[in-house]
Amino acid sequence: MTGRVAAVNIGVVTEAEWAGDPSGRSGIDKRPVDGPVSLLTEGVAGDFIGERAVHGGPDKAVYAYAEEDAAWWAAEIGRSIRPGGFGENLTTYAVDVTGAVVGEQWAVGTALLQVTVPRTPCTTFAGFWGVPDLIRRFTVRATPGAYLRVLREGEVGAGDPVEVVERPAHGVTIGEVFRAMTMEPELLPRLLDAEDLPDKLRDKVRRRLAPRG
Repeated sequence: MTGRVAAVNIGVVTEAEWAGDPSGRSGIDKRPVDGPVSLLTEGVAGDFIGERAVHGGPDKAVYAYAEEDAAWWAAEIGRSIRPGGFGENLTTYAVDVTGAVVGEQWAVGTALLQVTVPRTPCTTFAGFWGVPDLIRRFTVRATPGAYLRVLREGEVGAGDPVEVVERPAHGVTIGEVFRAMTMEPELLPRLLDAEDLPDKLRDKVRRRLAPRG
């Protein structure tokens, strides 16, 4: 089955006590939009981002989450989760987001995207959902979604196919990166095989692997 974009979602400004940004504003509440949206090198046109220190920018320009994983969470917490409910820009269908290889490229609409890093759960996410232990549960479930670089700017809309046009041979997946950085540190050495992993994360991996005197 060919993967596709189920929804394109844009963040609205949310002011709440759980917002992680010092301004008390968050862009985690993203809503589906009609028509194509421009994906730019620095992010999604029209999207609001509160914490730019940890979201947005070239290595985290677009965030994708799988509709199938969202359905699992809806059953787990006993309530529906609309597209954008994970703070994702692209809700995908029939795309193995957790199994995506770091550095693989997706042709979506007129844009070309590249898989970079998994999403790390935060207190803002837990506050938005109103689930106090969400960080722990999200970490154990280990279906974090993937951030994407925009290699070629373009427009993407709901229903557009997601075609994997290139996949690196190293095979290091988004799921492996997430597990290595959270609950399975024995996987850390493998991450250095992923040459497209952002330098900031590669440096963090090296620091964790460095001998401690």
